[in-house]
Amino acid sequence: MNTTHATRGLATFALAALPLAVQAADAQTADTGETQVLNPMVVTAALAPRTADESLASVTLLDEVTLRRQDPTSLTDLFRGQPGVDVNTSGSFGKASSVYIRGTSNNQSLLMIDGIRLRSATLGGPAWQFLDPRMFERAEIVRGPRGSLYGADAMGGVIQLFTPEGEEGGATPRISFGGGSFDTQRYSASLSGAEGGTRYHFAASRFDTEGAPVRRDGDDKGFDNTTGLARLSHTFENDAEVGVLALRARGNTEFDSFGAPAETDFVQQVAGVYGEIPVSETWRSRLTLSEARDEQENFYDWGRTVFDTKSRTARWENTFGLGAHELVVGAEYLKESVTTSDNYLVESRDNVAAFTQGLLDFSPFAIQASLRYDDNEAYGNELTGSLALGYDFDNHHTLRASYGTAFRAPTFNDLYYRDEWGSAGDPGLKAETSKSFELGMRGQYQRYFWDIAAYQTDVDDLILWKDQGNYISAPEQVDRARIRGAELSIGTEIEDWTLATALTYTDPEDRSTGNRLPRRASQSLRFDVDREMGDWSLGGSWIAQNHRYEYDYLTGEPTRLDGFGLLNLRAGWEFAPMWSARMTLENALDKEYETAKDYINAGRAAFLSVHFGP
Repeated sequence: MNTTHATRGLATFALAALPLAVQAADAQTADTGETQVLNPMVVTAALAPRTADESLASVTLLDEVTLRRQDPTSLTDLFRGQPGVDVNTSGSFGKASSVYIRGTSNNQSLLMIDGIRLRSATLGGPAWQFLDPRMFERAEIVRGPRGSLYGADAMGGVIQLFTPEGEEGGATPRISFGGGSFDTQRYSASLSGAEGGTRYHFAASRFDTEGAPVRRDGDDKGFDNTTGLARLSHTFENDAEVGVLALRARGNTEFDSFGAPAETDFVQQVAGVYGEIPVSETWRSRLTLSEARDEQENFYDWGRTVFDTKSRTARWENTFGLGAHELVVGAEYLKESVTTSDNYLVESRDNVAAFTQGLLDFSPFAIQASLRYDDNEAYGNELTGSLALGYDFDNHHTLRASYGTAFRAPTFNDLYYRDEWGSAGDPGLKAETSKSFELGMRGQYQRYFWDIAAYQTDVDDLILWKDQGNYISAPEQVDRARIRGAELSIGTEIEDWTLATALTYTDPEDRSTGNRLPRRASQSLRFDVDREMGDWSLGGSWIAQNHRYEYDYLTGEPTRLDGFGLLNLRAGWEFAPMWSARMTLENALDKEYETAKDYINAGRAAFLSVHFGP
């Protein structure tokens, strides 16, 4: 299959169908005055609730219905092919995974869980593979820099995962159990509800699989994950609110290390407590104290390594209502620390920040401006800012333009790592910096939307570890990258049908070599379709991506990794009140594909689960 031609063909079909779909949507929704169901409310893009068109950002919401329908075994399956998003995995089921937003690297984008940042302070990026999708209610993907709101690492964008908070009514239990290919077993249970101003949600899950080979002719590599979640909040009569959150995932994954078996015991954990009070009718103040942990103990045939990182944060946000406008002013303190089996010159660092944002509504014009100052004891201070302008042509069409700067903090590895063979970090490294421009437009109708955007991001002072000879490596800060791209997303809900299309073009170029940045596809298409038929539902996802490259660590010679097309199918059956069954068939065409050199992903896999609950 020529995936490039297939991608272009499907893209042409989607674009050709666009005028007809808009016409149909207009005919259905004229003068109805109904709620715009495809213009979701999001909070990550602007630190405040805004509909997708009001956010003046390229944003994708994956809601609870989507997560339940697709019932993915990993978050990367959910994100692959979404607008502006690419995924790299070194095998399936708990193997090393990276998420690239708009061509930036895994450590140049930010993962948050209910407002708490989670990442490895040594590697710089989050361990996506160790988080169970069943623990989350929705996901927001914001594309474009958000450094002026969230600080370091939000160059490419931000993905925020949200846990359920409990709904009004009595205690609501949910239970699911099932399994499938590769001797996989999945179990989960939750209890949630709300009463007298108190909301609660408690959940636990277990995932256990013998796994699939990660190399051709290799052995199966297993994975298990046990996760617990607790969320509790209370709203008082004066509208003040307090709440706590704790999520902990713990397990083991087997992998291949230079042809030898290896495994990792891991812990991923976030915990936080917050309080929010209405100081006045126009002023709300919120204080959040949180901690995040990424802990990994690795076992090789030659020995053992430990990398435990911890981040503690205090964040204070104040929101002022000024008529149609809104002002946010805040401060943040972050302390990162590492405990490892290797030698680090420094094992902790502090970061102090202050930020402000104005959300101004001069309808039909809108302005969003933000500024943030970070002072880090390890790599100095950084000033980031952004400006977004919006114009509503009418009730359906919004034009937006934005400019933003961001930076990536050097990791503890970049600055302080050293090993017995002579490889060492450089304490003198500066932060990577970026500037981004974007122009976009959204068409928003009752049961239909389309969103198109074009952008360019320039990154300076890229940090890259390079071979120094005799198996010694060190970081260098000489590289630059220019990333250009365009995205088109389309979605509709007509009668019993739900359809979504995402088309992405990315040109991520290493300016020092002229090469495409490694492990990134330049063209991607995702098409999702689902239909409700009484007690039954049927659906599927088609994901097509073109080739990508990987470069030899020593010689820099490129290896081409072929493009691929994946078909995932799903079905649901509500066979009794409160009871349902779901079946998924992942990689239905049994394609062998790789997104990292010499690491293959699982072939065809079928999973069946039974669920009790609403």
